[in-house]
Amino acid sequence: MSTVPIYRWRLAPEGLATLRQLRARGLRPGGQPVVAQLERPRRRRGPLVAFLYRVDLAVPVRPMTPAKRAALERANAARRICPECGRDAGYRIPPSLGMCVPCADTPQLAP
Repeated sequence: MSTVPIYRWRLAPEGLATLRQLRARGLRPGGQPVVAQLERPRRRRGPLVAFLYRVDLAVPVRPMTPAKRAALERANAARRICPECGRDAGYRIPPSLGMCVPCADTPQLAP
């Protein structure tokens, strides 16, 4: 089992990027393996690790198809419907609440 090199925060060599950095450039890893790790120190919970990929092997992000765009719009619309009152909340309902904010703020009467 081979291990990958671990670089400290801001000390990774040129030509390596995280997933977010690749996405900002319009790229994706394209099936390449992780070549290194980036370690960012955190005070309380231990280091935060990000995987690094080679930029020269990255491929362009696949374009959004009309079918995929329509499916995403339907999924996002479904996440805006409150299961309690059935109204469109106008925002994505937080999973922690499970309902729109007005319904969550309304005190529930015990039967």
